[in-house]
Amino acid sequence: MKQVLSELVGVTGNAAEIVDLASRYASDAEWYLSRNDCLTALACISYAEGLLDALRLEGKVSFSWPSQVRRTKVLVGGVFDILHPGHVEFLAEAASLGEVYVVVARDETVKQSKGRYPVLSEEERLKLVRSLKPVHEAFLGEYPPNYHQVLLRVKPDIILLGYDQAWLKEVIESAAARLGLKTSVKIGSKLEGYSSTLLKEKIIKGILSNT
Repeated sequence: MKQVLSELVGVTGNAAEIVDLASRYASDAEWYLSRNDCLTALACISYAEGLLDALRLEGKVSFSWPSQVRRTKVLVGGVFDILHPGHVEFLAEAASLGEVYVVVARDETVKQSKGRYPVLSEEERLKLVRSLKPVHEAFLGEYPPNYHQVLLRVKPDIILLGYDQAWLKEVIESAAARLGLKTSVKIGSKLEGYSSTLLKEKIIKGILSNT
């Protein structure tokens, strides 16, 4: 609304009076919205839009309502235990493809797949991932793992797997196809030298060398 009104600043004559009235309704809408009166705010903004649309139909003004462009949804998943530069690079790669949604593995899922619990709890890992700039939304996965539920929640355009998750590609492609989703599954770049396991080993060696 503000963008359209700014485009109509130079309008003259009777049309200028109607644009001014629409501007007042728009201001009223903001005022009512700030006081949580959503119904009155909706009525005000509807009047404003109606007035401007009427002017456009009469040929008095020319403008286009800005369209809301839907961003590509990119889904990634992982444990994210002890964040390191490799995680950040992976998420940055995902962000270069679109809006990033992250599913963080549950503690029990990690225990089942790796035979041990992660160093940080699922809530701690989720909090850290949510704090990262490339991440639009992060949430905990299901236990037992349920690919269908995650896919239905996000409905991603792209799923970016880590280079060490390549074995999941066919499984996820099959799950997406069964749900009728046109999802592209890609494999992320391999980043040498970064691993939570290697980082833990360095920490342990550092502690032992100082004892």
